[in-house]
Amino acid sequence: MSKTKSSSRSPWAWIPSLYFAEGIPYVVVMTVAVIMYKRLGISNTDIALYTSWLYLPWVIKPFWSPIVDILKSKRWWIVSMQLMIGAGLAGVAFTIPTTLFFQSSLAFFWLLAFSSATHDIAADGFYMYGIDKHKQAYFIGIRSTFYRLAMITGQGLLIILAGYLESARLFGSTTKSIPMAWSITFLIMAAGFLVFCFYHKYALPYPKEDANREAKSFEGVFADFRETFVTFFYKKDIWKILGLLLFYRLGESQLVKMASPFLLDPKEVGGLGLSTSEVGVIYGTIGIIFLTIGGLLGGYLASRNGLKHWIWWMVVAINLPNLVYVYLSYVLPDSFLLICTSVAVEQFGYGFGFTAYMLYQIYVSEGNHKTAHFAFCTGLMALGMMIPGMISGWLQELLGYQHFFIWVIICTIPSFIMVKLIDIDPKFGIRTSKDEH
Repeated sequence: MSKTKSSSRSPWAWIPSLYFAEGIPYVVVMTVAVIMYKRLGISNTDIALYTSWLYLPWVIKPFWSPIVDILKSKRWWIVSMQLMIGAGLAGVAFTIPTTLFFQSSLAFFWLLAFSSATHDIAADGFYMYGIDKHKQAYFIGIRSTFYRLAMITGQGLLIILAGYLESARLFGSTTKSIPMAWSITFLIMAAGFLVFCFYHKYALPYPKEDANREAKSFEGVFADFRETFVTFFYKKDIWKILGLLLFYRLGESQLVKMASPFLLDPKEVGGLGLSTSEVGVIYGTIGIIFLTIGGLLGGYLASRNGLKHWIWWMVVAINLPNLVYVYLSYVLPDSFLLICTSVAVEQFGYGFGFTAYMLYQIYVSEGNHKTAHFAFCTGLMALGMMIPGMISGWLQELLGYQHFFIWVIICTIPSFIMVKLIDIDPKFGIRTSKDEH
């Protein structure tokens, strides 16, 4: 296919698949890895510590995004990183059945995480080049939808598949069946990314801005980076900004690491004793649906009355529903419907409350260098998830699930304090008639 022909390709031919491919490795690193290691017998302390370290590529992503701008085209980075993601997934698949699977698979998860974060940089930049500004607003909803579909696939369908393969016992005993089930699941994902790589090699257009972008020296790019770094950290009330970015999700950052182990652990140790497939249904389908509904409602209400009007309701929504885990840990219900309803409430609140967090990042990024400043905000968000998440497993094993979930509720207090301290323009976030046109 010639470059001329592919440059006029419809955005429908590549935007849905590109953002579906962007979402899969992120959910694999952040969620699927936790469930897999739990099923393979790794302790909660080790799961939380080592999988939280995998946030690091997203923490430092703003610091190497200039490299992606300087070297090669965004198109080249996308195709190359999809190949690397496929290699990382295959590496995990082949190391699971080995003796040193934990150390070996973690090495490939690191490859997967860095490749995924780099792919994010390239894909988001390419989106700006690949379609004109008038179409960008329209397709922002399309890309978000397919990113959500990737979440459903990763947290739902893939977990359900792994659970089915575990229970099928195609390889005899449970000891062999569980590792092989996860190995097959990761091989399927690796094959999928090989398809993505070859498809996008031909399906992605060749935007002139990407192919013929202005050459920049390393010195020039890093001088620009220094300026954006300094201007961000010299913002008015920067300590309040940093406090909210780091502490808004302090409770949730610990809960998210231990939620799946809690559902999977047997009741003898304080868990709910669910199967792998049941966890896939709860988080990958019901959870994602209510998370999306909460997010859509939050965005709609914020556009009507502004962020300042709704931020207190949203900080309550993202924190107080965590109480459902306190309830579940004390009652240990057998009703699958009750468990699903509890998680649905928590995920709806998280989706609704997370809206304020994203809007605040946009708010503090306004002005010169807003794209780079937003990248700093997302890096700080990842840091706020990484550090508390690292100790969450140790705390859970020290306290037990009941007291750990009470601790999570206590950890929500700093987010309320920071919301009280910050200043927000009452008009920010309100959609006007001009925005609609």
